Amino acid sequence: MIYFSAATIAALANGRLSAGTDPQTRINVAGIVTDSRDAVAGSLYVAKAGEHADGHDFVPAAFAAGAVLALAERDVSVEGGGSDGAAHFPAVIVADAVLAMGALAAEVVRRIRAHSPLTVIGITGSAGKTTTKDLLAGILSPLAETVAPVGSYNGEVGVPLTVFRATLDTRYLIIEMGATKTGQITYLSHLVHPDIGVVLCVGSAHAGEFGSIENIATAKGELPAALPAGGTAILNFDDARVRAMAARTAAPVTFFTSADADTPDTVQARNVRTNADGNPEFDLSFPGGGESFAVHSKLLGLHHVTNLLAAASAAHAAGIDAAVIAASLGAQGPVSRYRMERTDRPDGVTVINDAYNANPESMRAALRTLAELGASGARRTWAVLGEMLELGEDSVLAHDAVGRVAVRLNISRLVVVGTGARAMHVGAVMEGSWGDESMFVSDAEAALEVLERELLPGDVVLFKSSNGAGLRFLGDRIALPTRNAPDGTGERTQRS
Repeated sequence: MIYFSAATIAALANGRLSAGTDPQTRINVAGIVTDSRDAVAGSLYVAKAGEHADGHDFVPAAFAAGAVLALAERDVSVEGGGSDGAAHFPAVIVADAVLAMGALAAEVVRRIRAHSPLTVIGITGSAGKTTTKDLLAGILSPLAETVAPVGSYNGEVGVPLTVFRATLDTRYLIIEMGATKTGQITYLSHLVHPDIGVVLCVGSAHAGEFGSIENIATAKGELPAALPAGGTAILNFDDARVRAMAARTAAPVTFFTSADADTPDTVQARNVRTNADGNPEFDLSFPGGGESFAVHSKLLGLHHVTNLLAAASAAHAAGIDAAVIAASLGAQGPVSRYRMERTDRPDGVTVINDAYNANPESMRAALRTLAELGASGARRTWAVLGEMLELGEDSVLAHDAVGRVAVRLNISRLVVVGTGARAMHVGAVMEGSWGDESMFVSDAEAALEVLERELLPGDVVLFKSSNGAGLRFLGDRIALPTRNAPDGTGERTQRS
């Protein structure tokens, strides 16, 4: 366990103690929370201004649940204590609570490195971060103490929360790194100092915020640029923008590829294919030649080959035996929810819920997988698609193109949900869809009515949208009608 006193927190975060706060108050960093509902006895509650609420309003609730200290941007009075400072909740007052969290996380990493060997692995990319993180954690966890993000914790708040779960004996620390603007991955790298950096791909997610795909590439390239000369950069050879990042790093580079690339220091997938259930299979080889390993993944979709190769490459860079890596990849199924999550209903309907995140690239990948599952002609395929958010000025064209792809892939039925996604339906119609092959509905309830009325045994239905569009919950209702809607746990800090 790693403990900080209130005085230490104030020193690390350049803050001050509120009146009456005991400087010797100690907290276990594992008990640092940003949601008052997560507070327990001994917690430190971080009061930060959120998108929809001000965390300072929930300081009393956190202390009622057992918190002993707050990290806040202003004093919060105890009820009945007035506003003269005579009765405030014990707190460290800082200028910026999120930056203060980062300072504490950096100290946690420093203490672990001073105590025992630690390998920090950073993962970024426009898609696939969470699946790659899950796969890598699955390889490393049986071998030594490993800490990986919960859900998609990958931003200025999520990364510190991941670090706070580490102990002095943590051997592997896996960090997802997301961003909505340049400079953020550099900031996160300065907190955790990754030894291994993985870049998966550069896509158009958050293009509206970044301004261009070139700016996205610049931001993702901040991870290899931050690596030390003694580290390892793991880069996707099949993505030209990622491949070019080799010029930005001082670290040795290991590429991974599913193409027939004759390049040194490459982790490679050969004979790539999918089986009848849509699971990817390939022969895995590592740099230096030697034995190749047959991998039969339990994940759904050929696009997961990128994630499988990235996890294999990072584990190999961390010194894990090749046979152990291959065996683990073949044994692992999906871990985090709403990433090509498959449910086979008793009546023969198959539901694929991939509605945690969406961009044009991941939409096309999911639709290709759906088409493969219906390629025999024995099963009807349904694509229930919602809006892809934060695409900027190209949003209408991007949605139009997805609708056209659905037609070209011969998807049986396309249900477009919500005004923001309507261009998908328009694109499908213009591409040649006719009758009720493509339909537009205003919301999830209308889509539910269609599906409950028209789904037949043997049908395969895909749900895909950005998180904010909420189709993942519709997918739950179709997959398991008695399943309660998720409470959002693990979804609070999603970034591109």
